[in-house]
Amino acid sequence: MVRLPQLRLDELLEELQARIDAARGTRDRVHHLLEAVLSVGRGLQLEQVLRRIVEAAAALVDARYGALGVIGPDGRTLSQFLTVGVSEAEIEAIGPYPSGHGILGELIHRPEPLRLSRISAHPASYGFPPGHPPMDTFVGVPIRVRDQVFGNLYLAEKRDGADFGDEDEAVLATLAVAAGVAIDNARLYEESTRRERWLAAGAEVTTRLMSGGRPEEAVGLIAERAREITGAELAVVAVPPPGGEGLVIEVAVPAAQLRGTALPEDGPACRVLAGGGPVRAEGPGGPAVAVPLTSGDAVRAVLQLERARGGPAFREEELGPLVAFAGQVAVAMELAERRADAEQLAVLEDRDRIARDLHDLAIQRLFATGMTLQSAERFIDHGEAGERVRRAVDDLDETIKIIRSTIFGLRSRETASRQGLRTRLVRTVGEAATLLGFAPGLRMEGLLDTQVPREAADDVLAVLGEALANVARHAHASSVDVAVVNDGRHLELTVTDDGVGMPADGDRRSGLRNLAERAARHGGRLSLDSPGTVGTRLGWRIPLAM
Repeated sequence: MVRLPQLRLDELLEELQARIDAARGTRDRVHHLLEAVLSVGRGLQLEQVLRRIVEAAAALVDARYGALGVIGPDGRTLSQFLTVGVSEAEIEAIGPYPSGHGILGELIHRPEPLRLSRISAHPASYGFPPGHPPMDTFVGVPIRVRDQVFGNLYLAEKRDGADFGDEDEAVLATLAVAAGVAIDNARLYEESTRRERWLAAGAEVTTRLMSGGRPEEAVGLIAERAREITGAELAVVAVPPPGGEGLVIEVAVPAAQLRGTALPEDGPACRVLAGGGPVRAEGPGGPAVAVPLTSGDAVRAVLQLERARGGPAFREEELGPLVAFAGQVAVAMELAERRADAEQLAVLEDRDRIARDLHDLAIQRLFATGMTLQSAERFIDHGEAGERVRRAVDDLDETIKIIRSTIFGLRSRETASRQGLRTRLVRTVGEAATLLGFAPGLRMEGLLDTQVPREAADDVLAVLGEALANVARHAHASSVDVAVVNDGRHLELTVTDDGVGMPADGDRRSGLRNLAERAARHGGRLSLDSPGTVGTRLGWRIPLAM
């Protein structure tokens, strides 16, 4: 009669202890859930937040394996896949990350919690790839960010061998809500940080360009900063080749050996060139995006970025800052070019003014002084005084020669990139008419503008100017004929006058040394003779590279 109540009391105590243990377990689990929610909310780097979410989910439901799949821009496949519980060796053996088919795709198409006691029994399952660890029990829940499905949590193989229960599903659903908030915050932070980095990069490139930096350095900086900000593995700036079609790589970071390589016609960069707008695609190495660097309505270059294989695809929200950066640097490049053109124009105008002043003021006065001294020489009876006057005249001639060479150097740099050799020859002959008192004859034959190198063109003009100046000073000629002929193998300049001929005075011949040196520099020669009883013929001949 006494033992029955004692047994009943023992049963009640056991039941009470079980309830206390269950309550303690529930309390501990709630505590762990709160810790997990706080943990995933601490990070601001999106990659770090995603990693914490999947680790916390696996710990909360005691799962051996966990994964978080990020849904790509197309809404049908996975663009990113983070795992827990799978070793690097197993990942290597499995191969590429899943793209969102089978059971994983079931949650993408139907974003609702899913629990399975045996994965292989579900109609959507079609097995695991070789090397994949065996999995039976499964639970998955979607993660929503502002009512949009961001991705899914996948958990498999409860460590105690049991099935995932209602409580596991409820805990994961609660964590998914907190994960959505954490992901949204991380995205906003990354977007703000990325925008600041784009602005800083644009300002850096603009400063480099406007401070006179070399364009190739600025292009390299554009590629480097775009690669850093987007996390791309490869950044390429490609330009249309002169007179050709398609695109050729001008800068590739970090693969400098790709410079000069033509991009495929069906690639994203060439599609940008054809359409003018940004293009996202799956490149040979991984996700790729290409944006134009536009000047007016023309695409002057294309910036293409590629992430590593298996990396996240370029999202729509990443395109806006990238396109804005490309537009900013394109405007900066155009402004830098115009500023350089304006500075060059100012330099050229200043050179032209200096050359004009030297020609119109200095040379004319020196020439007049020399003529005066020559006229006075015949009235000087004293031999030493006459010799001094002659040396003074020679010094003046040499000074005029130096000044004329300086004038030619100034003007040849001014016009070499804008005018052909024929135009410059006509101008040089025309300018000599002032000194000669008449217009020389000019004959030109052969390809002078396209076949004569710039250095040879500069020298033939210098020789012509000096030869005409010598005729004006010494020959007392009434006519001069100039011929410039390119026969395809040689360039020959001939200056023929009907003057008094070359004097026997060796000092006067020394003034031709500079012309001979110019010919020798090109492997040519200078000749001087009389075509008849009067006059002088100067020949200057150099070979042309074939």
